[in-house]
Amino acid sequence: MIRIATCLTVLILTVTGCKPASANSTTTSTAHIADATQTAVDWAKVEAAMGRKSVIQSGDVHRFSMPRSDLHVTADGVELKPAFALGSWVAFKAVPTGAIAMGDLVLRDTEVAAVISKLEESGIEVTAVHHHLLRESPRIIYMHVHGHGDAEKIATGLRAALALTGTPPPVSTASAPGAGMPDIDTAGIAKAIGATGRMNGGVYQVSIPRTEIVHDDGMEIPASMGLATALNFQPTGNGRAAITGDFVLIASEVNPVIRSLRKNGIEVTSLHNHLLTDEPRLFFMHFWANDDALKLARALREALDLRSVTP
Repeated sequence: MIRIATCLTVLILTVTGCKPASANSTTTSTAHIADATQTAVDWAKVEAAMGRKSVIQSGDVHRFSMPRSDLHVTADGVELKPAFALGSWVAFKAVPTGAIAMGDLVLRDTEVAAVISKLEESGIEVTAVHHHLLRESPRIIYMHVHGHGDAEKIATGLRAALALTGTPPPVSTASAPGAGMPDIDTAGIAKAIGATGRMNGGVYQVSIPRTEIVHDDGMEIPASMGLATALNFQPTGNGRAAITGDFVLIASEVNPVIRSLRKNGIEVTSLHNHLLTDEPRLFFMHFWANDDALKLARALREALDLRSVTP
């Protein structure tokens, strides 16, 4: 089994989540090691095992993105962009015992059983299986995964699991289609939320980390490994936007945020865990609405203010 339950002292920087593209850099063949106590991971070999390049994020996290551009999914008449709600990803972090890897795989319901079997063969744990949206067609399932051990072995297992799905091969940046100018007021959204986001694949994305340190299996987990509140805005015309994402909450915050979102016309679509041994215990709440973008941004800010820790 790749996962090792042991208490470790690891120096990891607490980071913000989704940063502008200019703040990230593509990995090179040279191992990037943040701390002398960490295992020297050859990230070029990990990329070769995954069959795609990673992006280095703050805290020496190496993130792989696998958008499900093969899927054509609609929800309430809105066709969802891959960057909005259809992006598989996995993030790796070097630790003294090798690496930890956490991610979220976007799957058709018909792909779930085979993927779980392949992950189990590779010693990779499944920590959550759930939906994010309601009334979407076709039905989409999200599977959270956790690996701990040899980074190249974990990457090989993940690639084998992805091969059982319709996940497309990576597309080079040069050949990827441009998204054009956004037709929503992104500056107004940023002002209303109190945090600046970025355009990615035609979607305005805002990422807001919690401020407390989160541990899992005794290891400190950076926010860039999926522990930041994600707010996604996909323009739907005339200043409107569909919104989705997930609030990252502790138990006492869950129902106040539910009440706030619903009061403002935002539907709560899912509530679940992503990790198994996280401390503090975190809950991930997904939401949906399609309305005036600035109105929704103000409503999201109101819900954000109900958390016990704020940016």
